[in-house]
Amino acid sequence: MSASLYTTRRIKNVVAMVLSVIATGLGLFFLAWILWETLSQGASALKPQLFTKITAYREEGGLANAMIGSLILNFLGILIATPIGVAAGTWLAEYSRRSRLGPAIRFLNDILLSAPSIVLGLFVYTIVVLPSKYLSNGNVTFSGIAGGIALALIALPVIVRTTDEMLRLVPGTLREAALSLGVPQWKLTTQILIRSARSGIVTGVLLALARISGETAPLLFTAFGNTFTSLNPLTPMASLPQIIYEYTKDPSPDINTIAWAGAFVLTMFVLALSLIARFAFRSKVSHD
Repeated sequence: MSASLYTTRRIKNVVAMVLSVIATGLGLFFLAWILWETLSQGASALKPQLFTKITAYREEGGLANAMIGSLILNFLGILIATPIGVAAGTWLAEYSRRSRLGPAIRFLNDILLSAPSIVLGLFVYTIVVLPSKYLSNGNVTFSGIAGGIALALIALPVIVRTTDEMLRLVPGTLREAALSLGVPQWKLTTQILIRSARSGIVTGVLLALARISGETAPLLFTAFGNTFTSLNPLTPMASLPQIIYEYTKDPSPDINTIAWAGAFVLTMFVLALSLIARFAFRSKVSHD
């Protein structure tokens, strides 16, 4: 290798490393800025009552009902999306290789992955919330179930894509070895392949959960909100993003401070989920 070519490659490598460090630094800077801004603006509201009182008490209240509602809605969304997403991703990875339907489904899944959440919320409002008036004497009934379905539609393409990619990363020699021993395809898929890729699949589920935790728009048309604590998914249900959205528009400075505190709690929750997901995936890669 000539000295000039070596020098050119070394310069390109240094430039790439510098740009990468700058990009990383910018990302960490804005992350720290967001955390500091939400913490500084909402620090005075980060009290025990934020986690114990409900929003019905306004300035003297907290966000307990919104936090409980968000946990229920997110659980419903993941509960609906996970089995469907894992099954669809498994079919794409293992059974659609010789089918023209596979690429078409992957393309449609990518479209759903980039679809605006407000559009999905309106879709669920049309097919779930509006028809409820025929069952409730002409009154439209918002519900936690409708909110869970809307969140499931957002989480579904993430889980499908992750499951598909994780199963395709499993070495083909593992499949060949199992099939040569006479293992049926369904048993190979459920007991060997999915077990091998389970860490990656769980990572995808956690990332999907982090993705839906901060969604506001679809919940405005489905779960709608509730100033009291509701554990019944058939009734309107409060959620942390929806309460933050409403409180930021309130003229009261105390209410705005509670909104900032809720934003900080939500940000830390999403950040924790993202870190857990990345740690789980890194542990899987290191183990492999």
